[in-house]
Amino acid sequence: MQITRREFCQSTAAVAFATTVFGISSLSSFPLEALAETVPAGELMKPETLPEMTLGNDKAPVTVIEYASMTCPHCAHFQETTFPEFKKRYIDTGKVHYIFREFPLDNLAAAASMLARCAGKDDKDKYFALVDTLFRQQRQWAVEKPIPPLLAIAKQAGFTEQTFNACLANQQVLDGIESVRQRAVNKFKVQSTPTFFINGTSYPGALSIEDMAKAIDPYLKG
Repeated sequence: MQITRREFCQSTAAVAFATTVFGISSLSSFPLEALAETVPAGELMKPETLPEMTLGNDKAPVTVIEYASMTCPHCAHFQETTFPEFKKRYIDTGKVHYIFREFPLDNLAAAASMLARCAGKDDKDKYFALVDTLFRQQRQWAVEKPIPPLLAIAKQAGFTEQTFNACLANQQVLDGIESVRQRAVNKFKVQSTPTFFINGTSYPGALSIEDMAKAIDPYLKG
């Protein structure tokens, strides 16, 4: 995968629209137990090319890894409806170590992830703040004339047009994001977004807080 300015202008709007309308990601429609597969924790936690973006206590009894695409409507739905309560109940209380990993479904998603990485280069709080903003305003920048709205959002996060373009031209960042995605596909069999790994067990789909509690709470008993 490689982003060029021409591809960014010509192809990403159509791809993002298709993602939103036709759902290239998946919502949970089966019992969690029927979907769950387990990956050894050691494999999941091997260092990625880029620094991990994490929240919470890294010594917590539960580790939750989310693979998400910035143009995925179900990822945005999780961010808006489940994540605030999940963070309050589990991350802020030290019960969960949360890791967010990029899994772009298209060039525009990769570009958005690159901007978040550039914003959070020296401050991960800025990374998560921009991720949250991009998910909440997803329809505006991912469907309707993607470049101007995305640039406007980036400017609110401190980018200039020059640093915006420089970030999207940073091949090292793009290669790092692609490495995360390829490893997820090849090693962990991630096929859709969002996909969560809760202490190594995979749960595809935009989980509700009830779904997450069902998977997390047994690890906290006793």
